[in-house]
Amino acid sequence: MGCGMGKSELQLKKSIRAALLIQRWYRQYAARLEMRRRCTWKIFQSIEYAGEQDQIKLYNFFGFLMDHFTPARNLISHIFRKNEFCHDTEWERYFCYKSIEVTESYTGPHLTFPMTFCGVSKLVEAFKHKQQLHARYVLQLLGETWRLLRIFPNISRISTYHNKQITICGDLHGQLEDLLLIFYKNGLPSSEKPYVFNGDFVDRGKNSLEILLILFGFLLVYPNDVHLNRGNHEDHIVNLRYGFTKEVLGKYRVHGKKILKILQKIFSWLPLATVIDNKVLIVHGGISDTTDLDAIARVDRHKVNSDNKQPGGLWTSGRPTSSVFSDLLQLGPRSQARSSTPLAPQRAHAQSTQLVVGKRAEKEAQIVDVLWSDPMAQNGCIPNEVRGGGCYWGPDVTEEVLGRHNLQLLIRSHECKQDGYEFCHNRRVLTIFSASNYYEVGSNRGAYIRMGPDLVPHFIQYQASRTCRELTLRQSVGWTERSALRALREQLFVHKSDLISAFQEFDPNNKGMISLRHWASATERVLNLGLPWRLLRPQHVSSTQYGMVDYQQWIRELSITEPKQEVNNSILETMYKNHSNLETIFRIIDTDHSGLISFEEFRQTWKLLSSHLQTEISDKAIADLAQSIDFNKDGVIDINEFMEAFRLVDISKRQLD
Repeated sequence: MGCGMGKSELQLKKSIRAALLIQRWYRQYAARLEMRRRCTWKIFQSIEYAGEQDQIKLYNFFGFLMDHFTPARNLISHIFRKNEFCHDTEWERYFCYKSIEVTESYTGPHLTFPMTFCGVSKLVEAFKHKQQLHARYVLQLLGETWRLLRIFPNISRISTYHNKQITICGDLHGQLEDLLLIFYKNGLPSSEKPYVFNGDFVDRGKNSLEILLILFGFLLVYPNDVHLNRGNHEDHIVNLRYGFTKEVLGKYRVHGKKILKILQKIFSWLPLATVIDNKVLIVHGGISDTTDLDAIARVDRHKVNSDNKQPGGLWTSGRPTSSVFSDLLQLGPRSQARSSTPLAPQRAHAQSTQLVVGKRAEKEAQIVDVLWSDPMAQNGCIPNEVRGGGCYWGPDVTEEVLGRHNLQLLIRSHECKQDGYEFCHNRRVLTIFSASNYYEVGSNRGAYIRMGPDLVPHFIQYQASRTCRELTLRQSVGWTERSALRALREQLFVHKSDLISAFQEFDPNNKGMISLRHWASATERVLNLGLPWRLLRPQHVSSTQYGMVDYQQWIRELSITEPKQEVNNSILETMYKNHSNLETIFRIIDTDHSGLISFEEFRQTWKLLSSHLQTEISDKAIADLAQSIDFNKDGVIDINEFMEAFRLVDISKRQLD
């Protein structure tokens, strides 16, 4: 017998070798896709948090107006006033719905009160078919919700008795499709199926009001089994920027202002936390090293700060006490004790103004931390410079706070996660996020939690978009990557002048070429997004020669489709860079929510903004900007049409592959 290898054995070895090669190729392929997915995720998240920093800068702008320009108070002071009605009877008269007639032509759902399970189920079905609830029923439902919320404590305490499973949902952000999918998979709320919804019901999505009406409806039917925590987006001034105000006014042109007013009051009465079986704490954002649940339980949550005299003149005496976001500038000097790390500019500003001091400020600071904070990997507690509000807290803070209150788990939301949930801090902190496809179709899955008496969280993940479920992994990554790169190129375009100046620092001879290292460092210095620019270079810089970047050619490639109107370049760039802030300011000035502002209001806004930004914009340039569009009629300007005319439409001439 020969000692050679048999034919079948040789074939087996070849098959194994081929399988190993295929396996190695697939692992490399999957690793590349995962790297692209993570990079895409980082782009989306960095741009989102930069927008939240812009919101803080907008508050600084408001403070600048109130401090330096007496005429400006006539434009914006109404958003800093306390609610016009102090007594319940006055609110009852203002929000009376009985005079609003439901005509025979109305084909939407009809509600009866007190609300019943059948009534809310019909409401869910109607919204599923894109029907709109009549304004009379909206105001009536919101009025009943306001009355109920006032008797709730700051911290809801619930139990898993009788082997009940509690369902916990994270951010929904106006994505009705996600809420409907949760109800389809898990069942509607009931006494046998309690729910906790952990804030951020509104903004960004198109159906924020429908989500609120559904949740409030179930709350009225099952007040002991449906629990709503407040999120950082349940704030009427945040809503001006992120879309909820615009949504309500678009859907209810006649009664939208009343609806927004009562929602402002409702948001201020939402509970701040939920505790399950005295062991699991649920808050929207997180905690800090000063978190004290007993102190939070005693706060008057609907009037975070009621000081009438505030030195420094940054805010008027009647600023809206229901706006927790406003208090970011009011917190006083608590943050220095946390860390030797320098304070974020916003907190440093708050310290320098010394607007609020003492124990009351500490309580307010705790509420802001509950709504805005994020966990971090390292120990300690430092100001959250990425968002501009709240703090970053570490595993040691988690252990200390949970231990002090005899808790075993903290569940929070506030951050989008690719899988819909994520553990950190030795599995003592759990983030749950229920809005799938949050940044783009395929960007993330949504999830919710089921928790029984054993207090072990069980996760259910989903994708609400049918389109996403039909995509392969490669198609999904490619889709979201292209969307992220478009958003990033828009950011690059609006900072074009700053980028040119930064590049020229590395090009003293004006050759138009800088090294790849200098290109990456200068780009990061201008945008401050914390992105791996050298890895992103192939998607943004078409070619390099000997490690050098032709930045002048690259800047030309950032061109967009310009508006048809002739507009001064300086004011155009300011317009693009501050697009969201300008739209928010215009909507604040539009006190009657008509969508129209006068030319004089338009001019004053631009002059004050240019002064604050320390850029020179002449009266002629502003007049030319107003006259360059066709929407300037009878001395008024349509906000929506004006902003749409200068929206970035096509951010690149070349295709992003």
